[in-house]
Amino acid sequence: MVATEFQMIEKEQIENLKFPSTEVLNSTEQINERQAELNRALTLGNREHTKIKIYFEDDTSCKVVETTVWGVTDKRVILKQGVVIPIHRVHSVKL
Repeated sequence: MVATEFQMIEKEQIENLKFPSTEVLNSTEQINERQAELNRALTLGNREHTKIKIYFEDDTSCKVVETTVWGVTDKRVILKQGVVIPIHRVHSVKL
C-alpha cells in the first residue's frame, strides 16, 4: 500500500459515499492478500465481535473505518446495519 493519508470516518457515513467501479489494487497477489484479510476479519467479527480497520477509497479520497465485519460476498464487505463497501475499493484490512 502506498503511503497515503486515510481519513477516519464513522460507519454511518459510508452509505453516503460514491464508489467508482475501478480496482484500487495493482496485482493479483495484493487482491488475494486482501481476500485473506477480509476472511479473517469476518471470522473475528462473527466469533469475537472484534473491530478491525478497513482502509478504502471512495470517489474523492482514501478513508478508514473501525468496525466489525458481519459478512463478505464476492463483491462486498457487509458491516452492521446493512452498510456495505465494495471489495474492489478496499486497500487493506488491519486489526
